[in-house]
Amino acid sequence: MKTGRIHLKVNGRDHEFDLSPDTPLLYVLRNDLCLNGPKFGCGLGECGACSVLVNGRTVRSCSISVAAAEGREIVTLEGLGTVDAPHPVQRAFVEQQAAQCGYCLNGMIMAVAGLLNRNPDPAEDDIRAALKGHLCRCGTHMEILAAARRASQLMREAQLVEIRS
Repeated sequence: MKTGRIHLKVNGRDHEFDLSPDTPLLYVLRNDLCLNGPKFGCGLGECGACSVLVNGRTVRSCSISVAAAEGREIVTLEGLGTVDAPHPVQRAFVEQQAAQCGYCLNGMIMAVAGLLNRNPDPAEDDIRAALKGHLCRCGTHMEILAAARRASQLMREAQLVEIRS
């Protein structure tokens, strides 16, 4: 297996690796960078647990190679916000208590963040479409939808504050 130098920008930091270009991004995020946000679920891009943002769009990190991610801005759950200053989507999920086991939560949060990056005022159908491919067995679907609506509201409010400043 041929390896090469791969440069990745993850959560605002530059990293360099010597590995096979077809290595799934998820493996590097979890194993090399020790990030726990993206989860290994199915490994086939079906469940959404490994979702991250690549250039602001939701991507299944188990299905994209490091070569394909090179030169792009990668954001994991850890890069969205902090404990003291959570991203509006993270804040909304906490407010709406939109989690039980938490395994799917990373993917759901990243999907909502990706949706709001391209559509700050999504309709209910838009939210459902963005979350359609994310599997959750705990049954918090109503809370997750409420969190997505709340996140949209929080982001619009933050933009108004920015405009007024």
